[in-house]
Amino acid sequence: MPLAEARARIVAAISPITETQTLALPEALHRVLAETVTAGVDVPGADNASMDGFGFAAAQAPADGARLRVVGEALAGHPFPARVGAGECVRIMTGAVVPAGVDTVVMQENTRTEGDDVVIEHVPARGDNIRPAGEDLTRGDAVLGPGHYLRPADIAVLASVGAHRVAVYRRPRVAFFSTGDELRPIDGPLAPGEIYDSNRHGLAAVLAELGMEGVDLGVVGDSRAALAAAFDRAMTVDAVVTSGGVSVGAADFVLDVLADRGSVDFWRVAIKPGKPLAFGTLGDARFFGLPGNPVSTAVTFVQLVRPALVRLAGGTPAAPVRFTLPTRTDLRKKPGREHYLRGCMAFDGAVSEVVAVDHQGSGVMRSMSRADCFIVLPADCGDVAAGTPVTVEPMAQPVWGQPAPPIA
Repeated sequence: MPLAEARARIVAAISPITETQTLALPEALHRVLAETVTAGVDVPGADNASMDGFGFAAAQAPADGARLRVVGEALAGHPFPARVGAGECVRIMTGAVVPAGVDTVVMQENTRTEGDDVVIEHVPARGDNIRPAGEDLTRGDAVLGPGHYLRPADIAVLASVGAHRVAVYRRPRVAFFSTGDELRPIDGPLAPGEIYDSNRHGLAAVLAELGMEGVDLGVVGDSRAALAAAFDRAMTVDAVVTSGGVSVGAADFVLDVLADRGSVDFWRVAIKPGKPLAFGTLGDARFFGLPGNPVSTAVTFVQLVRPALVRLAGGTPAAPVRFTLPTRTDLRKKPGREHYLRGCMAFDGAVSEVVAVDHQGSGVMRSMSRADCFIVLPADCGDVAAGTPVTVEPMAQPVWGQPAPPIA
């Protein structure tokens, strides 16, 4: 199955979490909003100055060189209490409420002071340097709606309308474990044929980065009984992610045991690395069985599991950001599967290109650690000559998209 089709089918099959919780606004960062927040005030709440300078009525300064008497000052948080009359002006600071009788602000740099008067050397147009009340938001406007992933700027916007508590969807609970008799804890010795359990620590990290509540079930041995026990423990969470045991080897039991306790929707995707992959259900949880090779685990998580978990959390998966760069070196490939090579983008003055890392084996996790992008070669593509433009997908890119803005 092509990757794009697999991703679309997986995301479409996910039912987002509906349970919510109400949090203080600072605690809601990087959570998914579960309500429409409406502005209870205008933002800004009054006409205010956008520059330091002097406020006056435009009719009182018909030409450059106009002279006005300074009768007071307006500061942010300390409004001028009276009306500004004919032939008068007030010194005004950025953010200060515009006093009655003022419709224009001249920047301080375009004036000179002479005693109690100010001379306007360059008269601005009527209304200049004034931000109107409600320029950003008007009382009653829908500010943000359900499904919006809250970034720092969103927290500031919500604070500007006094939304001190907001409803968000609860974090998904995602169980994860590695399978394999050869896996050992990272703080102990290794016997011949054993390796450290790196995949589980990688899964824990990407789940934490995504904001999921990870449930670590440890390492599960290569036996039906051990897998059955792990699956039974995992059936109460929202999603389960495993690494290893989904191929066709003699000790790969994940698919068989899953079929006894749930269902498998499909388990092969036409990508490299990462062809063997299981997607199904386990009780009420969605199940993702990833291949055991470390790079295969990482690639399939990024391309298939991550957008599904974003959807599960109530969010909108962002479409992958991609562009083209010429490859510095020849790239070897056989037609048949979409390839995700690990690469490094190089921007050196007028030269922009991408360089594949030196070892592309699916067991070489160092290639992921060194890379800052995937080089995406389509399924029908063969060898690629140096200098040919190729598709590049940066690893650092938006993961959470945003729903359509709410209708005011």
